[in-house]
Parts: sequence; C-alpha cells; structure tokens
Amino acid sequence: MPTVSTVLGPVDVYGLGQTLMHEHVFVVAPEHLDYGRGGWWDEEHRVADAIAKLGALAAKGVRTIVDPTVWGLGRDIPRIQRVAAGVPELNIVVATGLYAFDELPHQYEHRGPGLLLDMPDPMVDDFVRDLTEGIGGTGVKAAFLKCVVEAKGLTPGVERICRAVARAHVRTGAPVTVHTNAFTRSGTLALDVFAQEGVDLTKVVVGHAGDSNDLDHLMSLADTGAVLGMDRFGLDIYNPTPQRVATIAALCERGYADRMVLSHDTACFMDYFGGAWDEARERIAPNWRYDHIHDDVLDALREAGVSDGQIEQMLVFNPRRYFS
Repeated sequence: MPTVSTVLGPVDVYGLGQTLMHEHVFVVAPEHLDYGRGGWWDEEHRVADAIAKLGALAAKGVRTIVDPTVWGLGRDIPRIQRVAAGVPELNIVVATGLYAFDELPHQYEHRGPGLLLDMPDPMVDDFVRDLTEGIGGTGVKAAFLKCVVEAKGLTPGVERICRAVARAHVRTGAPVTVHTNAFTRSGTLALDVFAQEGVDLTKVVVGHAGDSNDLDHLMSLADTGAVLGMDRFGLDIYNPTPQRVATIAALCERGYADRMVLSHDTACFMDYFGGAWDEARERIAPNWRYDHIHDDVLDALREAGVSDGQIEQMLVFNPRRYFS
C-alpha cells in the first residue's frame, strides 16, 4: 500500500481521509521574526494557538492538511513538528521547492549550468534530498514540490525554479503544486513547462485556479489531466464564495469532479501584517479560516446540485490519487 510522508511519519494513503489540499500553518519570514520577538511574536502562544485551531479543524472530520510553505514563505519544520505533536489526529504534509515571483534567491543565482560556477542545477538535488532523506536534519520528508508562476510569468528565475521542480518530480515521482495567477492565466504557462520536462500532469495541482470563474479556461487546464486547486475559499477579495461555489457546481455538472480539490490557503498566523494578523484577517476576509468549507461551503455546494459523492471525490479520493 502506498504511503505518504507526514510530519509525524509515513501514513497509508487510505489514512489521509478528508484532505484540505492547500493550507499553511505559519507564514513567518525568519528575518522578520527577529523584529517580532518580544513584540508581536510569542512562540509558545502561537504554537498553542495553532494546536487549538487545527484541533478544532480535526474535530470537524478533516484528517489531513497539505502545507505548501517552502523557502520564500518561511518554512520552519521544527516549529511544525511541535504543532503536529499537539494534534496527532491530523496529518500535516509538507513540501519542498521555492516561492519566488521573479528572481532567484542569491544562493542559487551563480550556481548552475553555464553560470559562474558551471555545474548541474543544485536546486534539483536539494529538492530531491528533502523528499528522500528529510528536511534540514529533522528527519521529516517532504511529500510534494511547490513553485510559482505569478503575474510576471516565466521570468528567467521563475522558469529555472519550475524546471528544477519538474526534474525533481521526474526523479522521484513526487507530485507538484504550482501557485498561479488566475487573472493572467499563468497556469497554462506552468503546465506547458512541466509538459516539456516530462511531468505527469495528473500529479500537478494548479493552485488558485478557483480564483477564476471562466469555465472554458478551467476546463482547458483540467483537460491536460491536471487538478484544479479550488483552494482559496474565504478570500472573497479575489472571488466571493457564491461565485466559487457556482463555478465548482458547473464543473461538476460537466464531469470534472475528479479534477478538483478544495481548500482555503489560510494559516494560523501570517506575518504580512506584523502582529495584527488576526485583526487584519477579520477585517479583510472574515471567512478566510480553516472551518469555512465545512461550516458554510459544503452545504452551499449541495444546494447548488453537487452530490455527496462528488464532494467526497474532491475531499478524499482526488487527494489520495495525487499522493498515490
């Protein structure tokens, strides 16, 4: 039986249960954290708060969250290990990769084919090591890969990261999630690069596809075999929940329930607003919380004609297939 690496060790894919496919626990840049300690950052409080929030999510029947927090978003595996230990009933699956909208981190810009230090791209080996040996000596293995194609498109830095992610996928079989910009249709660019590199597109989630209500565009992405990330429920500033629901219902009616996954893309804490995360989230996007799907969205989907079987497909079967 195939297994999936989680923060607390491997689990059988059939043990993943209901899965939210794009959630963060913390988005906290380590350099910014230096300014927050003794001010807006209290490690013990934030870990305890995360355990409480994720425990409440598990009580609603969710068994797994997939956390695509990588370099560029402040990945800290020891902190996530503490949270996972406090919520053993919830699987937390973590990623490797790079989150960049434009340029490479300086640590990679001079090393690689044809560069100052001419060598095979070190990103590929670094990503593979995270997947096969573990992240930073923690023993926690990443289970999937993450990259970004945003509004600027395939800048040289972004393209290199995407190709490194693709090559790590080809070497390991690990699935991929790509953050995209639905308004510039950058998911098409990402899938084109992945196809060139020999990626199995059925193992790709096009993140944030659900910000779009353009059915023809969404079907064109799904027709490649890729999975649509309908994963920003509660971020109404990008696409209000009623429109997201209507789009999913229309796609289900057209036979695409097997190519969608659900989530919120929220977090227990993000440092984008310093210490005012809770206040900012409440003011800007009050529904942007882990329980919005189970409290509000699932009933709305049913009212829109989505069957319980289709909901189970999106919450259970599609994530299981992605990690199999």
